[in-house]
Amino acid sequence: MPHLGRQPDLAQLQSYVAELEEERGFSDQSARDKCLLLGEELGELFRAVRRAEGLKVDPSSRAADVADELADCLIYLCAIANRYGVDLEAAFRAKEEKNQARTWSRADAGGSPS
Repeated sequence: MPHLGRQPDLAQLQSYVAELEEERGFSDQSARDKCLLLGEELGELFRAVRRAEGLKVDPSSRAADVADELADCLIYLCAIANRYGVDLEAAFRAKEEKNQARTWSRADAGGSPS
């Protein structure tokens, strides 16, 4: 069983996910497979947020916890990054440099910084 320290950085999380996938027999899944699974997890996250916000949800749907669903999404993001050899921390820092150079207007306030 792989070990994850108490305060891992993104590289350690990515490595941990790779080891877990190997151990659990998921390492042969493609990036496409992982993207589709991430999409499903995002739906579960959205349902959990709806529930947490007191919005109506299908009462027969399984109870979802926001923290659990966020963790699932992070696992799939790490798995996808691993398949493409992307260092998530480096990618985040590079993207944030681009975002810091952007000019944000009021119309952009509700949008994502992509």
